Amino acid sequence: MRWLLLLTVGATLACVTDTRPTRDRGAANLFDQAPTIEAPKQDRCDAHGRGKTRRLCDEARYLADSFVRGLSTGDEVCLEGGFGEPPHGNCLARASVMDTDTNKLMLEVKGAKPDSRWFQKQHFQFWFEEGALVDLYLQDHGY
Repeated sequence: MRWLLLLTVGATLACVTDTRPTRDRGAANLFDQAPTIEAPKQDRCDAHGRGKTRRLCDEARYLADSFVRGLSTGDEVCLEGGFGEPPHGNCLARASVMDTDTNKLMLEVKGAKPDSRWFQKQHFQFWFEEGALVDLYLQDHGY
């Protein structure tokens, strides 16, 4: 009797297949892997010398580091027009964190307004080095 039950369960499982399309980790489209956006070689705060603006930039960089390191899979971010804040009406492009790795995060562009530089990249995935996201934060905050 047990062998009949095992045979029935085995036959049932053999008929179960997953027909959902698969998506390779990091695929920018069907034929490519996600490109990596690297951190700039030059620290954006270095351009401000040693004055008050430099101190403010260093504080902003500290906040940016904390924000970027606190991101995890599933978090939504504003990729253009307010990086470091939750996506809102002024956000030109929003993205979701799809994956994390050492010193980098994979973001997928979820939505972008026509005047965004990300408009033609909707549903594409990009690996961002943490330093590139920190630089984006500084740029969005006027440094």
